Amino acid sequence: MTIQLYEGRPAGRHAAVPPGSLLRRVYAPRAFDALAFSMSTYAMPLLVLATTESASLTGLAFALEWIPRVAAFGLAGDLVDRRGAAIVFFLASSARAVLVAGGSVALTMLERGTAQTFVVMALAAATGTLTQFSFIANEAVGAIVSRRSDTQAHKVQAVLIGIDQTATLTGPALGGVLLLAGPTQMLAVLSVLSCLAAALALQTPPTPLRGSQPGTTQRAAGLKTGWRTLRSLPALGWLVGGLTVSNLALGLLQSASPIIVVERFGLSPAAVGTLWSAAAASTLLTVTVCRFALNRLGLWGVGVVCSTVASAACLALAHAPSYTAYVVLMALFMAGDGGLTVVLRTLRSLLIPAAVFGSTLSLTILLLLLPFPLAGIVVALTSPWALDYVIAVCAALQAVALGLAFLRLRTDPVLRTPGKPAQVTA
Repeated sequence: MTIQLYEGRPAGRHAAVPPGSLLRRVYAPRAFDALAFSMSTYAMPLLVLATTESASLTGLAFALEWIPRVAAFGLAGDLVDRRGAAIVFFLASSARAVLVAGGSVALTMLERGTAQTFVVMALAAATGTLTQFSFIANEAVGAIVSRRSDTQAHKVQAVLIGIDQTATLTGPALGGVLLLAGPTQMLAVLSVLSCLAAALALQTPPTPLRGSQPGTTQRAAGLKTGWRTLRSLPALGWLVGGLTVSNLALGLLQSASPIIVVERFGLSPAAVGTLWSAAAASTLLTVTVCRFALNRLGLWGVGVVCSTVASAACLALAHAPSYTAYVVLMALFMAGDGGLTVVLRTLRSLLIPAAVFGSTLSLTILLLLLPFPLAGIVVALTSPWALDYVIAVCAALQAVALGLAFLRLRTDPVLRTPGKPAQVTA
């Protein structure tokens, strides 16, 4: 099968977005939603730890936060393909704003104990689900804008990842500081951010709907379509496979870090926010460097360097002697992971046909996120003193998986020439 990739500027309804409107129609909505995403991902486990004071429940909450996210991807991608990204983005952000505001009120009225524990665990699961709907919609918009841009696709993706990482830089620190004032303050800010994202959602550029493209039908839907498309793109398949194993290490570190920082190093939840903010700063720097490195090294060269850095840092994290060392190593790990994200998103935006982008994106992210609930369950079942050994095992698996993936992709022409493929034959 030969998939013809888009190489020109479409006319009419799906014309290229003028550069002057990118900030208002693409980057601003993405920024507010990314900040809400960051607070939901990193601050919710802190909220559970602050409310329940239980390491096991913190790991369980992380699993509960990601299990619904994984389950929602098939529906989210199908909705984006059938209804368009703008309406999905608007509804998901609006629902998250209402839900979080209600949770804030409930925590104010309830006394500390089982009832509050139930509320925060339910919030972790529900916000995780709604956040993934808005994330899929934003990714679809970003990919469409990338391939319609006059610049190379990886430059647009680097800007979008820069927005995400800037949000990750501020989100955990903001969440940790707000938690010092109280859980309701943190939830109130999250609700406001969701409202702002919803207010800007409907002005995002339109995405192609299934059935409006030649050769597509309403019967081709959901994860089945995504699976067929992914199988026709072996380069993307190998990269997704390697990163799926790598994300087990990432999920384990995200789930275990609040426990390690608070219980082992004896620091406050604000220190956890500082940890992730420092990691996001290093990732943001890496993304900026990647914009130039991709032109020289290609996707494959950047991927090899970043996978080596991430694997080495993860192995060292298992033996970090102090909080300072832990922060430095985590920054290196997340820098490598950020570079791999640039490679993945660029390849994804170049190879996946527009008419099935939502479904295929959903499948790739589903595969990438399957390790996250597993990581939460592992942390919930592991004693705090044994977390170092589990991290070391996951680091070894990460190194092997990424090494095999990039060894297989070393001669792939798409990874050697970023942003310029014309056809992919499978």
